[in-house]
Amino acid sequence: MFSPSPHRRDCAIKQQQRQNQIDTLPPSYHETCTEDDKKVLDLSLSELVAQHHAGTLSTPTIVQAYGKKAIASQKATNCLTTIMIKEALSVKPPSSPTSSGHTTLDQQKQPPLSGVPVSLKDCVDIEGYDTTNGFSSKVNHPLAASSSIVRLLRDAGAIMHVKTTTPTGILGLETSSDLYGRTSNPYNDKYVSGASTGGGGALLASRGSVIEIGTDIGGSVRMPAHFCGVYGMKASFGRFPGWGTLPPMPGLEAVQISCSPMSRRLDDLEEFWKRVMDMHPWDYDHTCVPLPWRSVDLHGKKLRWGIIWEDGIIPPSPACRRALEWVSDALLKQGHEVVDFTPPNIADGLNIGFQLSFSDGGSGIFGPVRRDEKLDPVMLGIKSLLGLPLFVKRLLAQLTRRLTGDEIWASMLEKLHPKSPSEERALVVAREEYRAKWHDTWDAEGFDFLLTVPHALPAIPAGSAEKVTLVSAGYMMIFNILDYAAGVLPVSFVNRDSDALPKDFVKSADYKHMGAIGKGAYSVYDANEMHGLPVGVQVVGRRFEEEKVLQGMKLIEEALEECGRKFIPKEF
Repeated sequence: MFSPSPHRRDCAIKQQQRQNQIDTLPPSYHETCTEDDKKVLDLSLSELVAQHHAGTLSTPTIVQAYGKKAIASQKATNCLTTIMIKEALSVKPPSSPTSSGHTTLDQQKQPPLSGVPVSLKDCVDIEGYDTTNGFSSKVNHPLAASSSIVRLLRDAGAIMHVKTTTPTGILGLETSSDLYGRTSNPYNDKYVSGASTGGGGALLASRGSVIEIGTDIGGSVRMPAHFCGVYGMKASFGRFPGWGTLPPMPGLEAVQISCSPMSRRLDDLEEFWKRVMDMHPWDYDHTCVPLPWRSVDLHGKKLRWGIIWEDGIIPPSPACRRALEWVSDALLKQGHEVVDFTPPNIADGLNIGFQLSFSDGGSGIFGPVRRDEKLDPVMLGIKSLLGLPLFVKRLLAQLTRRLTGDEIWASMLEKLHPKSPSEERALVVAREEYRAKWHDTWDAEGFDFLLTVPHALPAIPAGSAEKVTLVSAGYMMIFNILDYAAGVLPVSFVNRDSDALPKDFVKSADYKHMGAIGKGAYSVYDANEMHGLPVGVQVVGRRFEEEKVLQGMKLIEEALEECGRKFIPKEF
């Protein structure tokens, strides 16, 4: 009998470790939530902290409620890599108020996130645990030190109870790896939860955490927010502590990964941001800009919103376009100015960004992959493309132009190859020139915000990423290349009646006008099968405008509610 390969052996070890962590929990964690548990789950972040400080809500009570939901979510969606519930119970409660009812100076300085359950994407380093990024080669290599955000959260009193799944190498449209298996969408298990923070998106939608700490280099926080009906905001690089989170391509600076939070409530997301900024994250993380929280109040102001309806590559599906139309209509009813906006060519920006991201030929992301380890089909396609001789790619590009006229795909075919140092520097110059175009155009238009779909489609079917392609993340990745702050909020659900494509759509001029990338993406869109999946909208501000973007998201949510279109998530 042959012994298993190192890859298969380590996958089995890690999965058994996870199962042991679940099996050794007290029986109560495998039970359904009680009415008392539900009351805890219904508390906002601020209420949790206040009651935990007051001593009326204990750490075990909070951990049990959220632990039950986390374990139930794991059983339903396979969203967890590490269960730290036992360790979370050791978090010390804050001091109780004095008998007089007054607080002492020390109590006024009690930890600002005391009692708040926070889950961590698997790429976030925490002392004593593996950071695998879905690679079996990183199993049984526990970290000697915790990331800056983990150290801050500990000092802030947060309860870190679980780590969440990623795809292999934390790049891809599906959250799947040999190491942990596939994470499904809680709304429909035949669909994906979305990108590399998909485990966190599924957990939040299932009410298994208050906050998820994720990372975003091309939509990895915003895509699962869109697919799973939760909230997420990509920060500008340096605003949120990210030192000690393992990136997909270590050393890449030209398109930097942003550590950013997600939440199941918008108010909780904003409150979390405030409290983290009040902790002076730059004291924990040398990469953080010393920029305190700046309160923004836009209520009563008439704002100018620009809408990017299409990225020029994949038009929004009917469901996603409807969500954007709803937001536009709601804002207009509030007296805001909403105008169509044609930005600098998005395909040009993505072309620069993809070349910079894979300028090393993919060695950073593909280096840790073992011989028999499966990759996301999207990443496997990129690996194959990078490995082709340049003359072959140029030939394929010529054929693409001649046979289909698809200049966007042809350009990507011939340009995605390893770069020399001088070529990479030229691309950085091109990136800065591209950023300058956006800056000047935004100034000329006088926008307060931009609005787009986060993705052209709702959550995609499992196994369809190869058809949809990584380019479909362009609505999000373009703002990583620009380093703008961008948030996603849920707006509606796919409706099989209103969001269906015309029966003769493939014969229409719109379909014929699409390139190969768009047609591939639309081949998986089916409003009937996708009925009930969430859809969101993306709100974009400029660099370091996180506070303003959160306020913009709040204005949209309030405007939708006044129109009778409040988003009500499914109860899991």
